[in-house]
Amino acid sequence: MMSCCSAASSGSLLSSELLPTRSTQPLKPASLSWVSSFPLINISMTSTTLPPIPTPNKMSIVCAAYTRRSRSEAAKRPNRKSWKQKTDMYMRPFLLNVFFSKKFIHAKVMHRGTSKVISVATTNAKDLRTNLPSLTDHNACRVIGRLIAERSKEADVYALSYEPRKEERIEGKLGIVLDTIKENGILFV
Repeated sequence: MMSCCSAASSGSLLSSELLPTRSTQPLKPASLSWVSSFPLINISMTSTTLPPIPTPNKMSIVCAAYTRRSRSEAAKRPNRKSWKQKTDMYMRPFLLNVFFSKKFIHAKVMHRGTSKVISVATTNAKDLRTNLPSLTDHNACRVIGRLIAERSKEADVYALSYEPRKEERIEGKLGIVLDTIKENGILFV
């Protein structure tokens, strides 16, 4: 035992036959251990050329949060919501809903997450019905816009969002209501 330790310390056992060497000829693995399963790879560090840096192309950037799913993708996963659908209620929590009928105008602000009504104004209310000459004209739209803005501020809501319905244009009476709300200090996001 002592002779092995002394021989190892003197360096006589460190011969080329005990140390594994890698030659250009493929060697057969000496054992069936996990190390022998790796292939021999020659890596040279002489190449100093770097790969080209890709330049950002404006067309290659996709705004995934605002893209609509294709019909085939929607058909594969019909109940899967997009990123915008998942996050929109938290990014724009207060939604304005305006309804025009032939007899009156109704507007309300709702919280999307909880469906809680924050403020309501309608020309069908008893105090407005008796004071306004017409319940559906442009003056009534201005009154509804001013009331929604005041009642939203009382509830500490200073930013609203409005999503127009399909093929609905923001003009006429709807435009008057929205402009009056903006003039009274409410932001639209």
